[in-house]
Amino acid sequence: MSQPTPDSRAARERLVEALQLDMIGPENDHPCAGELLPESPYKWYLTGYLVPTDAPESQRFDPMSMDDIDQAAGATGGDDDQPVDRSAGGKSFMPSSIGLSVLVGPDASRVTLRARWGDYQWESDEDEESDAPDPDSEAADPTEEESEDAYSSVLREPGVEYGGGRKKVTKGYRRESRDEAMDFDLEGLEAGKPVSLEVPNGRGLRVSLLMKPLHDSHALGLPAGSRAVSAFLVNYRKPDENFVYRSCAFQAMLELACDAPLLPQPDLRGLGRNGDHDWDDKLADLQYRGIHEYSSGHGVATRTCGESGACDTVRTTWMPSHEVERVAASKIPGVEFGMKALGDMEDPVAFKAAVTPLVTAYREWIGGQKSQLNGLSAERKETAESALAAALEAADRMERGIGAVCGDANAFAAFRFANRAMARSATQRMNIAVPAWRPFQLAFVLLNLPGLIDDTSPARETVDLLFFPTGGGKTEAYLGLAAFTLVLRRLRHEHPMYGGVSVLMRYTLRLLTLDQLGRASGVVCALELERENHPELGKNPFEIGLWVGSAATPNRMGGRGYKGGGREYTAYFKLNQFRQDSGKPSPIPLENCPWCNTKFGRNSFKLLPTETEPDNLVIRCENRNCEFSGQKRNLPILSVDEPIYRRLPAFLIATVDKFAALPWEGRAGALLGHVDRHDAGGYYGEMDPGMGTSFGGPLPGPDLIIQDELHLISGPLGTIAGVYETAIDNLSSRQRGGKIIRPKIIASTATVRRADRQIEALFGRHSSKVFPPPGPDLRDTFFARTEHIGESNGRLYLGVAAQGRSLKVVLMRAALALLCSGKRLYEEGGGAIPGNPVDPYMTLMGYFNSLRELGGSRRIIEDEVVSRAQKYGSRKRRDPKIAYFSNREVDYEPQELTSRVSTAKVAATKRLLDRYFHEDPKDGRPVDVALATNMISVGLDITRLGLMVVLGQPKGSAEYIQATSRVGRNPDAPGLVVTLLNVHKPRDRSHYEHFIGFHRTFYRAVEATSVTPFSPRALDRALAASLIAVCRHSDPAFTPALGASVIMVKRQQLEAAARLFAERAEHHNSGLSAQEATEAHDKVLHRCRDLLDTWLALQQDRQASGSIMQYQAELKSGNHPRLLHDFLEENLPVPAAQFRKFRANRSMRDVEPSVELITKELQEPLNTQP
Repeated sequence: MSQPTPDSRAARERLVEALQLDMIGPENDHPCAGELLPESPYKWYLTGYLVPTDAPESQRFDPMSMDDIDQAAGATGGDDDQPVDRSAGGKSFMPSSIGLSVLVGPDASRVTLRARWGDYQWESDEDEESDAPDPDSEAADPTEEESEDAYSSVLREPGVEYGGGRKKVTKGYRRESRDEAMDFDLEGLEAGKPVSLEVPNGRGLRVSLLMKPLHDSHALGLPAGSRAVSAFLVNYRKPDENFVYRSCAFQAMLELACDAPLLPQPDLRGLGRNGDHDWDDKLADLQYRGIHEYSSGHGVATRTCGESGACDTVRTTWMPSHEVERVAASKIPGVEFGMKALGDMEDPVAFKAAVTPLVTAYREWIGGQKSQLNGLSAERKETAESALAAALEAADRMERGIGAVCGDANAFAAFRFANRAMARSATQRMNIAVPAWRPFQLAFVLLNLPGLIDDTSPARETVDLLFFPTGGGKTEAYLGLAAFTLVLRRLRHEHPMYGGVSVLMRYTLRLLTLDQLGRASGVVCALELERENHPELGKNPFEIGLWVGSAATPNRMGGRGYKGGGREYTAYFKLNQFRQDSGKPSPIPLENCPWCNTKFGRNSFKLLPTETEPDNLVIRCENRNCEFSGQKRNLPILSVDEPIYRRLPAFLIATVDKFAALPWEGRAGALLGHVDRHDAGGYYGEMDPGMGTSFGGPLPGPDLIIQDELHLISGPLGTIAGVYETAIDNLSSRQRGGKIIRPKIIASTATVRRADRQIEALFGRHSSKVFPPPGPDLRDTFFARTEHIGESNGRLYLGVAAQGRSLKVVLMRAALALLCSGKRLYEEGGGAIPGNPVDPYMTLMGYFNSLRELGGSRRIIEDEVVSRAQKYGSRKRRDPKIAYFSNREVDYEPQELTSRVSTAKVAATKRLLDRYFHEDPKDGRPVDVALATNMISVGLDITRLGLMVVLGQPKGSAEYIQATSRVGRNPDAPGLVVTLLNVHKPRDRSHYEHFIGFHRTFYRAVEATSVTPFSPRALDRALAASLIAVCRHSDPAFTPALGASVIMVKRQQLEAAARLFAERAEHHNSGLSAQEATEAHDKVLHRCRDLLDTWLALQQDRQASGSIMQYQAELKSGNHPRLLHDFLEENLPVPAAQFRKFRANRSMRDVEPSVELITKELQEPLNTQP
């Protein structure tokens, strides 16, 4: 490894080579096949070898294999913590055999089994003095009876052997390649009876072959007379009591070649296999019809040999790999995609001529696809025709979108403004000279325009799901629609009716929210600059608000005399901390100006109107040349709840969790338009009596709701969110002319299955469309195509497993090899220079399935990897003298991206991850190791990253795809994902043995999401809160703090709210029978009425005792008992059974009791403050 590294792809190949040589060893055709090791290969290598079947337990069992990696290490709690998948019980021994299975047709008559392996022999130094020990003696060949743990070999002194209590210089262990082939006549085999042959020169190695007929071959779609053939390579050598390596077969490999093509293994998920007529299954059966798996591994992975086409040879592999091809946006000539060019078009006719060729080309593509369906089976042809019909419908919708824009002056103007803003933002933020839409982005914008332009259009009710691979540009597509929507409201309404939240964008994870805030803020900044030069866009600024939890943004302004709770979460407190100590986090979760990228400083934030009694936090850039430096204008960003409720930013970014505040917070309804007064300072509702002038409100509800990463709204979170969604949908809707006007909803994801059912359960919308519509060919949807490996670099997945070894050992060895070989390559690539092709692989991103596993792994990094990496460069073969590693100083504290880390720390870590290793470390040292959980599965868009290690197969394929897509986003720096699989767990073992087959089709393996919002436990958790949210915000009389008492005179009017939830339950699942739907309706209606009646009874009791109920503890004076209570409250008022019905979450996620930790410093008295 001394030759220069020409590019990142070559660097990646050499990283893989170094890892394989370090953990398994060389194959027979590798330049190191005749290697000379300074130490026994039994200790030098971690896996890839077979021990004798009769070896004593001391040679087959590694005591460390019983250690679990998921040590608590203080890691509990958090949204990214998951139950740990335990290993199977009992001891796990090192393998003595490997095997594979294939299917052969009736024309197959012979198979050839080929065994390859390496034997190692002790080789003494010929120049040793005459008193050198006999190479066959125990002194010369140190005993391995007391097997050292797998950590030890990485620290041993090279060229030195240890034995008999002393060390002595030796030459080492020489590898000898073995390669033997054996033929088997299938016709002469007895079905079900294995045949075993000794491998020539194998000294006890044997191969076994077992053939079984397939009696149900016709049902599996296989020809009659098909057979299953299994082959094994087994080590029956006599164990060596002292020298284990002598009886092991290293780098063992088994190859099977047949004289006829092998049969592809049937995919039981395919069409008609199990009676499942799900659309996704049918489509997958069509699209993956040409992708087959020809073999299954047993204790090892397998791969096919040779080029594509008929397969007749397969072989085992200890370290399987597959490069997932990149999906790229198509290039379509003759269409104007330039954002600025579209924004500058003044003539609708010219605009139509510029973009209509996109629709024309799409229709021509559809026609071409239809002409290629004749070779398909009847079932697949029917599926293909349905898919193309959906594509044709999308083309029609695009055409209607063009017509809608051209036929409405305000819409055409809004489209132009939106394009100019998008272009301006892209040029400013990303330095793109000529920003342009990708074809799918422009098409998605066009087909959604009718539903935004005409709020009575049927398209308004359709949820459009943008389905495109991670990193493909989904964000820009819906930001373009957001910009159009914001401008259109301004052009159609006069002040104050153009106010309020027009676009609501929701996420599930902090990291995703923070990442998108910068992008969306850039577009809003561009719109604000456009507004100042165009009076028709109104006098009020375009603003964007971040409405998330107190851990990320201040929820209250605070002040010098603030006496409320949560003082440390106020803007006043956070800003003063930041000013006093620049090391403290910024009061908002942005570190840089979203327009010019200048870092925020102490003067970037100002409290108005006074520092001691503020009602707003103003943000400005410290760069005087920035257009948002405060000299002309401030940044249009709101980040504190109180001014957000008052100013009502046109664009609101929120987490799904935050909407749990609706029943608790009377001002939260303002975000959905429930205000009726205004003044120069903002808008007001019933929580602010006497403020502003009435305008006859309410304001229009949100026009557009964007739900990014739809697949995350599933499981328990999706189920609870579905209940709240009933309230959100109702409060966002308006009645006009006897018709209910609801927001347009768009969603996006890169991994989805059965999206229509999820959307129906979540949003109550029975019409949903996926865009781009999938076509018959998996590799081509017109808007995107899969590029062949020769055209562009894909993401390489590498599987690593070691039976009989602890996963912590595998992690340690893999991390050391990757970090130190990366350092070696980095030095060969020129070191700390800009453009070093190895830089993407200098940062190792670790991905873990739970906080517990991350905690245990963190200890391994800190305690083992950091110290051993300093010496790993000395780990060398004695022959050939090729250096694969360099010593490396790894930062002792790995960075962390998990739910237990503060928002400020998350933002700082993201900034460090974006730093190249040639940059000045005084501004932050580049990251050596970062550890993360599913927080990064979405929202981490750092193109620099190229290397990830995944510890254990994640629970869901969607999570695996999303998480691993965080690396290799730059086509010129292809990603490497090393998945460390624990073969002692059945699920991990299955993924390992089918590694290549799974990765060739892993989008097919995405699981359907489960959302059951009207299940009994979901109603227990969320119905009361959602019902009160509707009651409190739909009728102004219920909104004030003491509005809970109004039920005394308005109980009957609340029947409409009860019916709302009952009807939603009846229609939330089209798969329910008529009887089931009626039962769901009646049960929910009964529960809602019971809640309302109990509410009334509680107020009647309180009124009789002279008190009036409030929703929560807002009014401190007077006798005002609370209606709402937290789930974890222990002492509920009497009658507790009735008040228990009104427990409400402040988050939509699981609620668990907290545990207080009492700390005691040495030489200090006990501190009892948690």
